[in-house]
Amino acid sequence: MSFLKSLFGGGKSSSAEPAAKAEIEHKGFVIRAMPFKENGQFQTAGLIVKEIDGVVKEHKFIRADRHASQDEAVEFSFSKGRQIIDEQGDRLFG
Repeated sequence: MSFLKSLFGGGKSSSAEPAAKAEIEHKGFVIRAMPFKENGQFQTAGLIVKEIDGVVKEHKFIRADRHASQDEAVEFSFSKGRQIIDEQGDRLFG
């Protein structure tokens, strides 16, 4: 339960709402790396964005992977974002 509380702001987590640290383009999608600090490490997280028929679609992702540095977490977030896009494409928003 504490994991869910920390995700939705109910826990004593030191992390705030993640802010985009960097972004890249991949196959027409934009991936925004949004790692956040959790228990002294940086949690893999991001946002995948694409405009489809004039509507901006978004998909947030958080993974269990944690990293010692924010730079490592940003690069891994990009890697995970690319993997999600490669596997699901536009179905991601369906």
